[in-house]
Amino acid sequence: MLYQLYEAQRSLMEPFSDFALAMSKLYGNGSMFSQLPMAQRVAAGYDLIYRLGKDYVKPEFDIQSVQVDGADVVIHEIVELDKPFCQLRRFKRYTDDPKVLTALKQQPVVLIVAPLSGHYATLLRDTVRTMLQGHKVYITDWKNARTVPLSDGEFHLDDYIHYVEDFIRHLQAEYGNCHVMSVCQPTVPVLAAISLMASRGETTPLSMTMMGGPIDARRSPTAVNNLAMNKSYEWFENNVIYRVPQGFPGEGRRVYPGFLQHTGFVAMNPDRHAKSHYDYFKDLMKGDDASAEAHRKFYDEYNAVLDMDADYYLETIRAVFQEFHLVNGTWDVRADDGMPERVRPQDIRQTALLTVEGELDDISGSGQTRAAHDLCVQIPAGNREHYEVAGAGHYGIFSGRRWRDMVYPKVRAFIAAHDQPQKRDDAPLAAEDAVPPKQSSAPAHAAPAVSAAAPAAPRKTARKTTRPAPAAVAAAAPAPATTRTVAARKRPARKTAAGG
Repeated sequence: MLYQLYEAQRSLMEPFSDFALAMSKLYGNGSMFSQLPMAQRVAAGYDLIYRLGKDYVKPEFDIQSVQVDGADVVIHEIVELDKPFCQLRRFKRYTDDPKVLTALKQQPVVLIVAPLSGHYATLLRDTVRTMLQGHKVYITDWKNARTVPLSDGEFHLDDYIHYVEDFIRHLQAEYGNCHVMSVCQPTVPVLAAISLMASRGETTPLSMTMMGGPIDARRSPTAVNNLAMNKSYEWFENNVIYRVPQGFPGEGRRVYPGFLQHTGFVAMNPDRHAKSHYDYFKDLMKGDDASAEAHRKFYDEYNAVLDMDADYYLETIRAVFQEFHLVNGTWDVRADDGMPERVRPQDIRQTALLTVEGELDDISGSGQTRAAHDLCVQIPAGNREHYEVAGAGHYGIFSGRRWRDMVYPKVRAFIAAHDQPQKRDDAPLAAEDAVPPKQSSAPAHAAPAVSAAAPAAPRKTARKTTRPAPAAVAAAAPAPATTRTVAARKRPARKTAAGG
């Protein structure tokens, strides 16, 4: 019922929000009424009302170009894989500079696993833009669960893990291998995915970078951890899970609504948000357009939230924040045949590990991410590093000045130190036409329809796996690091100005 009430309230607010926008423009700069007494104050007030009442939709990455070796490189988004609950999105780079093109083709491949914890993957826009300066970048773009029809099945924490495995295998088939970077929530399922691959004898990524995640949520617990630990599993199931109302493709699906998650975000720092909105009002009054635009950009992202499938959300609460399955060595993940597979980080040997924490992180406390080193005991000490970012909060480790000036150089150097030549044909597998496509990618809301997933015993899920057959896994037994590659997929050679 709460979800229906929220949607009814939003519908009622929409005309008032539109009216506030119209009035702010009527009295704003460029209008004949802007010269009236108090016009600027009136325009600022209506603008603030509009932004407090508007509906925030999923933002676009909108990365048009980046600088690589002093040259402008054009960026086009491509949906590489489309699964029921996630798209693997690629940021394809184009240049006509032969020297830069050669450099682009030789750069490492990085899979960025974005969090599925309330915000869209665009929260990592600054992360992606910076990484594109020296890497071929892919990202997991998780879908709003209310847009996924019930016919596409359930989505569990196990499915999240298998999605990550499938994306890694896809990049390994394309390039030989890749690096994986996870920010916040996905550090736990990413470590589980790579652990399972190692236990089966599959090729694991060259490196994994884990940033600000709850590997061991018992360490330095924050307000987020305390809430999860002080409430029972049943409390979460009975108080924060609702069904998607009519009017959405996912009608009837059980979800943790994004508006509840957003309320929790704001409740953590209400005074800070109130001050931010008041400062925005004053900036409009003063005509400080730069500060006002910075506020808009931040809250356009911060206020855009998505629903999470209830099964995934509740299983994450229990496994990560209540029973600590990963660090206790009791985590079993359901395989394709329905049988459990034990998550064993101690089986990882060939993947280098970098952990990053913010000194002032109030979401993932000190030591929570670093705990990965205590679990991955078979990774040689020379292939493991930890970096604490002085003065950085949670968002500062992947966005903003500290990310760009302090964290990124560390991540770039670590990836470069553990990269290896890509096993590819003379013609790049990523080749595209010399002229970039007219459309970068289909927007998420216009993505091609995804057919319903096939039933999986004993329950229907949204997972479509590309896991190798058992025989293939056996043939992929651990090999020395110098030979640890997967054969690249062959394609016809053609001329290109696409660098990756």
